[in-house]
Amino acid sequence: MRLGVNIDHVATLRQARGEAYPSVVDAAHVCLNNGADQITIHLREDRRHIQDTDVEAIRLVTKKFGKPLNLEIGVDPEIVDIAIATAPDWICVVPEKREERTTEGGLDLHEPQNFERIKAACAKLKKEIPNVLISLFVEADEATIRAAKNIECDALEIHTGDFARAHLNGEDTSHFLEQFRGSKKLCEELSLGHHAGHGLTLESVEPLVQEKLFVEYNIGHWIICQAVFDGLGNVVKKLKEKLS
Repeated sequence: MRLGVNIDHVATLRQARGEAYPSVVDAAHVCLNNGADQITIHLREDRRHIQDTDVEAIRLVTKKFGKPLNLEIGVDPEIVDIAIATAPDWICVVPEKREERTTEGGLDLHEPQNFERIKAACAKLKKEIPNVLISLFVEADEATIRAAKNIECDALEIHTGDFARAHLNGEDTSHFLEQFRGSKKLCEELSLGHHAGHGLTLESVEPLVQEKLFVEYNIGHWIICQAVFDGLGNVVKKLKEKLS
């Protein structure tokens, strides 16, 4: 099972004071040196953490290590053009609202205009970036997954935020696990990769790993928070061991 480390919140700390530190380039090096399978970053329209120059710099780091860069983007034309110029290995298309604190849920693929915008953006990315792989950030429901199959994509990243919050609060998570089993089966039938992301921690990822529900986990906020106490390299190493 692959571990993608999202280093957005290293940039959040940097932007809070407008300093040159902490370095996202150094963070990428530490993560890859300690077992991360890829680096994930989200270039938002509002540039609240990752900046345009960060994308280029981190791309160079991942190339040096021979590991993928997974670039999360909305379908704003300017952001799509930056993705094309950077040519990452993976692009994860996510919903984006300026007023949200963080991504609040999966893409809406049922509203016709939104569906067409996402479909057109993915077609453009596939045309302009040779061999790029695309994932769509979605909820684990059958109608959405079937709609996603009509878009040029290679995998679905399932929104695990509600599951992770319920796990953190000690609530029953059995219905989430049942949803994930269903989404895994359907993705296999449709020949789509089955990835997971949002809100996961070392503890909440365990039941998912035990059942081998996903082939890739993208985890960020908890890693950066725990790194305050344990060090970034140690946290990445421990999480990668959990996935092995």
